[in-house]
Amino acid sequence: MTAQVVDHADFVREWEQWHREHEEVLAGPHGFLAITSLRWLGAEPERFEDAPGAWSSTVGGVVVELAEGEELTVDGVAVHGRYDFGVIGERDSVYPGFGDAVIEVAKRGGHDILRPRHPGSVLRTAFTRTPAYAPDPRWLRTGRFVPFGLPRAVTVGAAVEGLEHVYDSPGQVEFELDGTVHRLTAFNGTRPGSLMALFTDATSGVTTYAANRALQIAPPDAEGRVSLDFNRAANLPCAYTDLATCPLPPAENRLPVAIEAGEKIPLERGGQP
Repeated sequence: MTAQVVDHADFVREWEQWHREHEEVLAGPHGFLAITSLRWLGAEPERFEDAPGAWSSTVGGVVVELAEGEELTVDGVAVHGRYDFGVIGERDSVYPGFGDAVIEVAKRGGHDILRPRHPGSVLRTAFTRTPAYAPDPRWLRTGRFVPFGLPRAVTVGAAVEGLEHVYDSPGQVEFELDGTVHRLTAFNGTRPGSLMALFTDATSGVTTYAANRALQIAPPDAEGRVSLDFNRAANLPCAYTDLATCPLPPAENRLPVAIEAGEKIPLERGGQP
């Protein structure tokens, strides 16, 4: 569980590409910085200034009632009048179109929500970059995946007070730093077999965002080895905006050491260049 030996020039070049692509997604025309509001849908239809129609959460799922002259585009097809999105799965989203905007319809923490995403959002158009530590191979560590006998349901808090998220955890990843072994409870990643760890550390609230950072981890090899590149510890959307429902790390993922790598506090939250 040691630092990996790499070509420094290639390492920096690959990190710069990763960081550039990460920011392009964040600040894309319909990325997270384009969100203009977070709406919690209820049983009674309600209209919002940044989305067409009257929206409600029913037993059968999310419903929108479009007035005459209002239109949404769903899977490339224009819809009018009443439209039923059906039951949306937890952490899933659908994105009907509206002019140059999209309307994210999603479920978070068991609640149906609406998040319009407009390219002209001031948060998006004013975005320049996210400060980060200079990439350093010291923070590329070889660790080990320690699976649980069976996956465990782990309940964590959220950036929104009172909201909770439940994730399946297949196990923990352990790594060594300065002679001490640390463990992080991992969740399933976006790709088959991959992992994701939410964590805080001694830099949190000082140079890095206080609530959380996320580390994507490629699938373990046949012997359980994993590569943890803390240079790619990334901010979640809640680091930039209050219109996010991001999960918080489980208690055991609050590292007592300073991980001086990865993304820092965004400029939008008072971070320093």
